[in-house]
Amino acid sequence: MDYSATLLMTGFVTHDVKRYIVEWPEGLDYAPGQGVELAIDEPDWREEGRPFTPTAIKGDRVLEFTIKSYPDHQGMTQHLRDIKPGSRLLMSESFGTIRYKGPGVFIAAGAGITPFLAILRDLAARGELGQSQLLFSNKTPADVICERELRHYFGTHGWFTCTQESAPGYADQRIDKALLQTRISDFGQNFYVCGPPGFTDSVNQALSELGADPDAVVFEQ
Repeated sequence: MDYSATLLMTGFVTHDVKRYIVEWPEGLDYAPGQGVELAIDEPDWREEGRPFTPTAIKGDRVLEFTIKSYPDHQGMTQHLRDIKPGSRLLMSESFGTIRYKGPGVFIAAGAGITPFLAILRDLAARGELGQSQLLFSNKTPADVICERELRHYFGTHGWFTCTQESAPGYADQRIDKALLQTRISDFGQNFYVCGPPGFTDSVNQALSELGADPDAVVFEQ
């Protein structure tokens, strides 16, 4: 690993997602949307690094990660959920193919929103979010990460759906080809897609069939 930093504080974002505030390691640089490999500096966990996307933006004095834990896996994210401020974390240099290319449609499912958070926060801070849209799918309203912030950014250009348990203010439709055709009028713009592999593959295929330029579809490869 290239960097080491101290965990300063944690807090819940949803029932299974926590925010981790970490010292910004001297020399670390990344473009919004890029990730780093993150590991816990403990004997059993130093070699168990996993990729995560920082959700802070340049100019912040601390680094932030927004990470979902998976109790069934009993792996790194579950152990990370239980560590305390003062713990040391290890980080790699930044990497990844999710980079902002211009206004467009952000399409996310679940924790797939996290690579977009730094991008959206950066655009909002500079007043450059423009007419971009958000289509965000989750299982239930309780699973929606940073919902109030995202609704503030996008207003009527944000669309939220819950596929297992819905409520007023949410649709109850899956994001598929028919839905994309209904919600999007211009397939000549940029698209940013992130979620579980099956979700990303199906959305990318649907966008291709609807005429989107493959070079304008940004996703982790």
